[in-house]
Amino acid sequence: MIIVTGGAGFIGSNIVSALNARGIEDIIIVDDLSDVSKLGNLSGLRTIDYIDRDQFHDESAGLLSAGNILAVFHQGACADTMASDGREVMRSNYDFSKDLLKACLVNRVPLIYASSAAVYGNSEKFEIEAANESPLNVYAYSKYLFDRLVVRTVLPRSSLSQVVGMRYFNVYGPRETHKGRMASMVYQLFNQYKNNGVVSLFQGNNGIGDGDQQRDFVSVDDVVSINLYMFEHPEFSGIVNVGSGKARTFNDLALAVINCCRLEDGEKCLTIDEATRLGCITYFPMPSALEERYQDFTEASLGSLRESGYSSDMKGLEDGVSSYVQTLLRDQHIPCKRQLGK
Repeated sequence: MIIVTGGAGFIGSNIVSALNARGIEDIIIVDDLSDVSKLGNLSGLRTIDYIDRDQFHDESAGLLSAGNILAVFHQGACADTMASDGREVMRSNYDFSKDLLKACLVNRVPLIYASSAAVYGNSEKFEIEAANESPLNVYAYSKYLFDRLVVRTVLPRSSLSQVVGMRYFNVYGPRETHKGRMASMVYQLFNQYKNNGVVSLFQGNNGIGDGDQQRDFVSVDDVVSINLYMFEHPEFSGIVNVGSGKARTFNDLALAVINCCRLEDGEKCLTIDEATRLGCITYFPMPSALEERYQDFTEASLGSLRESGYSSDMKGLEDGVSSYVQTLLRDQHIPCKRQLGK
């Protein structure tokens, strides 16, 4: 059997779907469905059981000691980077992860877990080194602490079972609708354009032009592919960056979304100058509360990932966004706003 924590969530449900596509159905989903908006992600998935997060926390040691667990994909977490209850974030993300790590090590069960590029904070370097890590919020701090625990106590001991940490960069793709304001910028911009024919980005500051902040945007398809690669290669343990390896501006992202919608509507693609002149892209000031905590640039260094043996190319931004936008249009059964006369 395989356990997927956060299995009703964005990345977790995509992992379960990919396992199903490989004929694997002996899967236990662990999640918290107090937010029923995630329920749609479970539709069509083939699994053998569901366990509430708190129940699993209490029973994980006994469940893993049964001897028939092939791996744990630990994707569950409080992922709100703006969360104000730091105690709950630490309990959910750090304390629970520590207990799960201990149970996996004792029972020699591979643990493949979700970390985050948020641990880098405002660093200008994104290699996996302690000197580059400077978390700016409690979510990032919880991920940072767990990564440090793994590096300090697990990775030096090669005789222990597999443990792989995935530092996800800006992931986008299907099954993220329930995340609301924490959903990817692709999803947010798609809905802005669909509803209003306009997308809004932050104005620039500190020498950065309007919409020219850069992030590493990565398709959930690549994220799932890397998770399954690690599952199939239990000889590898370590922490890897999971991104495209190429930073792109928010202007690039917005233009990709707009042009995907325009192509679906039978309209010609725009340049960035045309999009801003026509008012398809507008800019607004960054909230002052974000200015000191905002990552203006992220770009995954893929050295550690390539050293694991994973050699597949990552989807380019335009290809990944096009595929996702087409999925959104199909799933929502409605055209982009321009077909509605906007």
